[in-house]
Amino acid sequence: MSKKTPAEELKEKLFYSPKHANYVCSADEIKKADKFCEEYIAFLNACRTEREAAAWTVGEAKKNGYKEFKAGGKYKAGDKVYYVIQDKSVILCTFGKKSVAKGVRIAAAHIDSPRLDLKPNPLYEDEELALFKTHYYGGIKKYQWPTVPLSLHGVIMKKGGEKVTVRIGDEEGDPVFVVTDLLPHLDRQQADRPMTKVIKGEELNILIGSRPFGNEPSDKAVKLSIMKILNEKYGIIESDFLSAELEAVPAFPAKDVGFDRSLIGSYGHDDRVCAYPALRADFAVKKPEYTTVTVLTDKEEVGSDGNTGLQSAYLEQFIADLGALEGVPGRDVLRNSECLSADVNAGFDPTFAQAFEKMNSAFLNKGIVLTKYTGAGGKGGTNDAGAEYVSEIREIFDAAKVVWQTGELGKVDEGGGGTVAKYIANLGVKVVDVGVPVLSMHAPYEIVAKTDVYMAFKGFKAFYDAK
Repeated sequence: MSKKTPAEELKEKLFYSPKHANYVCSADEIKKADKFCEEYIAFLNACRTEREAAAWTVGEAKKNGYKEFKAGGKYKAGDKVYYVIQDKSVILCTFGKKSVAKGVRIAAAHIDSPRLDLKPNPLYEDEELALFKTHYYGGIKKYQWPTVPLSLHGVIMKKGGEKVTVRIGDEEGDPVFVVTDLLPHLDRQQADRPMTKVIKGEELNILIGSRPFGNEPSDKAVKLSIMKILNEKYGIIESDFLSAELEAVPAFPAKDVGFDRSLIGSYGHDDRVCAYPALRADFAVKKPEYTTVTVLTDKEEVGSDGNTGLQSAYLEQFIADLGALEGVPGRDVLRNSECLSADVNAGFDPTFAQAFEKMNSAFLNKGIVLTKYTGAGGKGGTNDAGAEYVSEIREIFDAAKVVWQTGELGKVDEGGGGTVAKYIANLGVKVVDVGVPVLSMHAPYEIVAKTDVYMAFKGFKAFYDAK
């Protein structure tokens, strides 16, 4: 190996140049990343919606010694509790050695993802085809959703209060559903539409059947046939859709991508790719110095509104309950607390390089991304983390040998986006965004790198272990 020149040595010392994880990690650590991601893939396939992710988290938490949190209970360092919000959001907490008056350490990710929701009155028949009307949820490119096999997930509340769980389309032997598209031979008018209207919201109708009830022609016989099947399978009548939450999501499973199996393709990486490492970090921590609070929240993709989103009071109230255990006002806990807003960033895509500013972009396989600010244009709608707090997180990651990088969400005037960071920051907490870079974000099939997923786990664990 040739000796480095003085200029090369000085560049290495003074320049910022994040490296591919394979160049800085041992072969053993790469194997650990691959093993971690096998378990992450299983999580993705089990948890297609926020309800399923919340239920899975509680089930695994119980296996790891967590008990349901009781306000006013007695807890000691190392005790682990969980708290569920409307079956859609979950808080995991491991009590630390220090008083909560010194603050807590929060990691907040979201477990909802863009999808197609069924309308309250969804079922109709047209020309002897049965279809569901939908209302898309979150920021999607509508043209990506036709011709994709879909599965149906959610709950139906029957009259009388019985809850029926629906999960169909993901298991071997299940039927799937689909939004149709116009064939290229007849799409001249459609092709003249602007990209945002190639497929319109009211055209995202899901095909669910075509066989009529009985042998004699009659009005709405296909719809009747579908309702008969649903009544036999779930015991519902059509009006029960009015009190249902049913979500259509891509039916294909999470899988390795690439000849080298270094990538993972799946629906729902945004933001379960941060939620899973964060919850695993909480599972792994034993008796931390500071109490850890891992928040897996709902509704981020539509602005964090509602009683399961982080614009509601549930996190502030939980922190107040923690403070009350020691006679400490919740505001005093919050003002001394720190948070990693665990959300994804856009991975640099060489095919669409024009949308990125390369010097300030995140790259696959270069570790988790520290995003000082999000927002749009002139930093509108963002938490802009202070230099002091960013420096603290740098020190924590470097000390734990976490592979990390920094990045923005594309060019300044190309768009932008937001996370839950600003809502937690509004409580007086120090917050910075940290997450995994993603290709094809918000598409039915997103791509992440395995080493980045593992480094997210290492980063959250280091944050929780910090003294």
